Amino acid sequence: MPFAVGGAPGGRAGGVGVQTRFGPREVADALRAHVPVTTSRPSPRVFLDTYESAAAEGFGAIVSVHISGSLSGTADAARLAARDAPIPVHVVDSRSLGMGLGFAVLVAASAARRGLTADEVAALALDRAVRSSAFFYVDTLDYLRRGGRVGAASAVVGTALAIKPLLHLRDGWVDLLEKVRTSARARARLEDLAVERALAAGGRVDLAVHHLDNAARADELAARLTDRLPTIGSVVVTEVGAVIGAHVGPGLLATVISPH
Repeated sequence: MPFAVGGAPGGRAGGVGVQTRFGPREVADALRAHVPVTTSRPSPRVFLDTYESAAAEGFGAIVSVHISGSLSGTADAARLAARDAPIPVHVVDSRSLGMGLGFAVLVAASAARRGLTADEVAALALDRAVRSSAFFYVDTLDYLRRGGRVGAASAVVGTALAIKPLLHLRDGWVDLLEKVRTSARARARLEDLAVERALAAGGRVDLAVHHLDNAARADELAARLTDRLPTIGSVVVTEVGAVIGAHVGPGLLATVISPH
């Protein structure tokens, strides 16, 4: 029986009093102009409509993979909708974001095409996601502090000392990893961290470089990583979505290392 695999990275982003959905560039411009930007998770109704559509198309089950539940209520909304879905829905909290989630969905889709069961596909997606590592460079911790994604104390220290913070995902949470004095050193350290993690996995990894309104540096970083890691699999360079962008701010650079 065929089944559907899908992933949702988050919700929607918009400004105060604005009903249209923002894209990454609009979010970056708004943040630079000090325009408040808020985010909201998809409603359970949106998920239920999607699940019902999949059932109507003849699918017998769904594997629904989502951004870390510690950062967003998206997976909770999916679980609420799954209770009323006409076919079984396996909700996977990836404990990750960006291509940490994306690579997991790609692996799940490949497994589904090979005829694995929905239970097996969900397990593979979760395993791939939790084994992925994500490292971030941000110009300031203030955006993460405002959204409650990093502690206020860490944000204050970073601002007071004028440091450039490096962060990582730990158990689904964004956590301060290192404090670096200059942006150049932070970018170099971001590169080294990705290389170290990839080599620890034997070089058999897929890799992504994310950015927000920082495409040139993202391309440069991806090129250097490709040179230093000739055995890696796919390399994806992409701007983060508006929801993640609203919480990290312009200038973001991030790497995701996903072992095979």
